Amino acid sequence: MSLNPIDHEALEAIRDGVRSLCQQYDGEYWRDIDKAQGFPEQFVTELTEAGWLGAMIPEAFGGSGLGLAEASVILEEVNRCGGNAGFVHGQMYNMATLLKHGSEAQKAATLPKLASGELRLQSMGVTEPTTGTDTTKIKTTAVKRGDKYVINGQKVWISRIQHSDLMILLARTTPLAEVKRKSEGMSIFLVDLHQAIGNGMTVQPIDNMVGHETNELFFDNLELPADSLIGEEGKGFRYILDGLNAERTLIAAECIGDGRWFIDKASRYANERIVFDRPIGQNQGVQFPIAEAHIEVEAADLMRWRACQEFDAGLPAGASANMAKYLAAKASWEAANVCLQTHGGFGFATEYDVERKFRETRLYQVAPISTNLILSYVAEHLLDLPRSF
Repeated sequence: MSLNPIDHEALEAIRDGVRSLCQQYDGEYWRDIDKAQGFPEQFVTELTEAGWLGAMIPEAFGGSGLGLAEASVILEEVNRCGGNAGFVHGQMYNMATLLKHGSEAQKAATLPKLASGELRLQSMGVTEPTTGTDTTKIKTTAVKRGDKYVINGQKVWISRIQHSDLMILLARTTPLAEVKRKSEGMSIFLVDLHQAIGNGMTVQPIDNMVGHETNELFFDNLELPADSLIGEEGKGFRYILDGLNAERTLIAAECIGDGRWFIDKASRYANERIVFDRPIGQNQGVQFPIAEAHIEVEAADLMRWRACQEFDAGLPAGASANMAKYLAAKASWEAANVCLQTHGGFGFATEYDVERKFRETRLYQVAPISTNLILSYVAEHLLDLPRSF
């Protein structure tokens, strides 16, 4: 099946619109947020009101009805302008899971309010402290009792809880020992956080390097209405993969935005900084690493587009999404190192924003999926090598 070509001319109009908004939020704005370990409430509100966070919501529900390609450009441009799309990207990829597998009643009740900004769906509860990336071994359980599900367990590294109204939660509804395949027996739920917190759900914030709000969650007999279940019971792992493929592709786009920010920043500084009566960018030892970083970001960008095309065409996108995330995260991290090295001591000064962006982009070597797990996926599923875990 042939893939539809990417309409870069149409995407340029999106870039212009997002860039125009982002230019109102300069480096000082993001430095203040980082210093306070705060949340860019004003930026998120304006981004929502402009319709950018509702890009993937169908027009019938008040959104723009766009695809993953367009959504990826929105988040890329936020990072390319010096911001941090990590504060908002959850709503984009969580939307994919709800759109594909939510009931008509669930979508009608939530999507219009998400599009308008009345509600936020920024959180997904999957990772657990004792299982990490071995998702099939999760210990959080959901037991059906009458017209309710009772949740018990623990999650960790769950972001944006304090600035979200809803969360998608993965829990095991059938014990692992009772399923034929370990990916079976898990279900996903749409959780109303305002009702859950303090009524069986406890939130413990985690201080972290990038100031990105994230938390540990504890569930002690949290009761959820039966209609909180998304799709069929026991198929949650398969459902959530759609959201994870969108997540990895969008993270790749953010890393590409970061990479381009670092390269632009390094190139400008290398042209302006005079040492030994010449710009440092005239030295091959300075310009070659910048050029190499540029090449790698551009190559990663091509894989991003392939992942977007496959996802938007309804084709299996797991391989391309994983490879796009791997390449883009690697390229952005190398660009970050080059930018910091080019600036020398000034790269460590907060006023240059390099050290902030350096910390932010480093996250994506680890999350939302580690580099090693992507390599394991490629080895097993694309190269037919023996499963390594």
